[in-house]
Order: sequence, then C-alpha cells, then structure tokens
Amino acid sequence: MMDEKGRLFGKINLVDLLIIVVVIIVAAVVGVKFLGGGESAINPSKTHITYTVLVENVQPAVYENIQAVLEEGPSTLMASGELLDGQVTAVTAVPHEESVTVSTTANAVVLPVGRGLLDLTFTIEANVVNPITTELGTQEVRIGKTHIVKTDTFELVNGTIMSCVWGEQSQG
Repeated sequence: MMDEKGRLFGKINLVDLLIIVVVIIVAAVVGVKFLGGGESAINPSKTHITYTVLVENVQPAVYENIQAVLEEGPSTLMASGELLDGQVTAVTAVPHEESVTVSTTANAVVLPVGRGLLDLTFTIEANVVNPITTELGTQEVRIGKTHIVKTDTFELVNGTIMSCVWGEQSQG
C-alpha cells in the first residue's frame, strides 16, 4: 500500500490525504449548517395560520395587477428584505362605500366619497414558530391589528386583520 516515499498506492501522500479528509468534513458541517439541514432541531414545530386582511381605498388598477400576480400562484410574504414562511393565496374586492352628509336647517345631502376605489380582502396562509406571539417577520398577527401586506411583488399598508384561524402544530 505505501511505497518508500510514504505515498499511498504510490500516488498520494498520507499527509495530503488527511488534509483532504478534514476539508471534506468541514465542508459537510458548514453545508448542513447553512443549508438548513439542522433546522428542525432549532424550530421543532410550527403552527399553521390562515388570516384575512382588509385594505381599504385601493385603486382598481392596483387590484387588477395583484390579481394577475396571484393567478400565477401564491405570492411569498417578506419583511426586512427576507422571504417569510407565508403566502398571499387570494384577494377579493368590493366597491368602497363611504359618504359624507351635509345638512342644512331643512334638508340633508349625502355625497359619495372615494368613488371608484375598492376595498381588498387578502387571504394569507403562513407558519409561525410561536403560536402565542404569532409573529410573522416583524409583525404580530392578531385580529383587529394594523397589518402591512408585503410580498415579493406588491405591498399595501394600513390593512386591518379581520380574522385568523390557528391550526395544528406540524413538525419542521
């Protein structure tokens, strides 16, 4: 196996072989750490949530573009420049209805406000690590709380969480 010069099979030095083995082991450990192979030990379970967010007074063109994006498939949520474990799966629209009443001593006139705008309701599905705080990125998901709907393709602010259903915990 070893020749007189200390080479294994006459081709590779024993010291070089040890260095190659150490490099392979280090590469494997780094790969597992950064590619998420050990993630289930850190976050052993997640809770699935489905919630809706109402965003009022949206231009129809914005709705049409969001609808076109969602026809291609769900849009992944993001916060602080990173993708999250959640997606906007659907959006519906209804005409925005708001009016102002102007009254005089004898009569009242009702004037429509925001004519042509839409109220959008987004359906969002996500997995959260802690079902108590229900944090998704930098936002807590709670009914009645203000919420920003931000994905990799669109962002709408001043939404309100209208409903939330907490599901079962799942592994990793």
